[in-house]
Amino acid sequence: MAKRDYYDVLGLSKSASASEVKKAYRKLALKHHPDKNPNDASAEDKFKEAAEAYEVLSDDTKKQQYDRFGHSGMKGASGGGGGHHMNMEDIFSQFGDIFGGGGGGGGFGGFGGGGGSRRRRMKGSDLRIKVKLTLEEIATGAKKKIKVTKLIQASGVEHSDCGQCHGSGQVTRVTNTILGAMQTASTCPSCGGTGYSITSKPSGTDSNGMKREDEVVTIDIPAGVEDGIQLVMRGQGNGAPIGGVTGDLLIVVEELDHDEFQRNGKNLHHDLYISFIDAALGASAEIPLLSSKAKVKIEPGTQSGKLIRLRGKGLPSVDSYGNGDLLVNINVWTPKTLSKEEHKTLENLKESTNFKPELDHNERGFFEKVRDLFS
Repeated sequence: MAKRDYYDVLGLSKSASASEVKKAYRKLALKHHPDKNPNDASAEDKFKEAAEAYEVLSDDTKKQQYDRFGHSGMKGASGGGGGHHMNMEDIFSQFGDIFGGGGGGGGFGGFGGGGGSRRRRMKGSDLRIKVKLTLEEIATGAKKKIKVTKLIQASGVEHSDCGQCHGSGQVTRVTNTILGAMQTASTCPSCGGTGYSITSKPSGTDSNGMKREDEVVTIDIPAGVEDGIQLVMRGQGNGAPIGGVTGDLLIVVEELDHDEFQRNGKNLHHDLYISFIDAALGASAEIPLLSSKAKVKIEPGTQSGKLIRLRGKGLPSVDSYGNGDLLVNINVWTPKTLSKEEHKTLENLKESTNFKPELDHNERGFFEKVRDLFS
């Protein structure tokens, strides 16, 4: 089933501000929250759909990518080509603050399950890599295997509830004021809100029991990507301690220069050089394509600067809106040296009217107006 447009999901226009995005998401999240709709699979799907839309539209980088390329741009490096699907733990851990409650458990202020725990699942940091692509790879899409060094949770790590907050993730303080006793809650400074404390960890790991390891990641890059586009691979970044949320892998595309073509969006340009004899008499010429070759006809009397358009021979669109064109730029080449016979032949033709530049009616009228201005 095709994904709905994220703006439609939240009931917003593309010009919506960040606060409007957050407000619309919170409204839908409250409406479809599982605590309000027990055993309602449809409500849960809408809840997840809204969270996925908010995750993208609330992030400036992801939003720009989505606005430009739609769902194709978001799923390009997802590993399976189908985008990402958020589970309930992801939603509550990442967006707990939207609901006004904690990141743990599943409840939030006003609904069941909130309780007193405000444990916060830590999120691993994102990783960013650069992938170099040829035009040939961009034309067909590419599958790349990249070695990435990332943080992972080491085996053998043991933990217990934090001694300061006793596993709640928050500490409370009671202050006596003229209005009476005031109780405030804040994130536990000892565990950072996770509610856990590391009691044992293997050697060679950091304070959270994390270590660095190399991993080979397979990246599916869609056809038609452009230089500088950033693809997102969910859950392939640095890990987080004690069951936290893994970060993302950000892939920046670098387009390599091509010997035969220059790119302009979906269109490709190719410079074809012909002799002035072929330009005068007409000829056929072979030109390269990204995956094969083609022949073009040079009409008699072709002028330098003429464009020949080969429709559909350019690059595909990343949003599946068809291929661009190949534009062949004709350049009439003039020899730098001549033999005596060639020089004599051209001298004989020099006075021929056919070898004198001729202006068409519009060009002649333009130059006459310019002349009159300065006369």
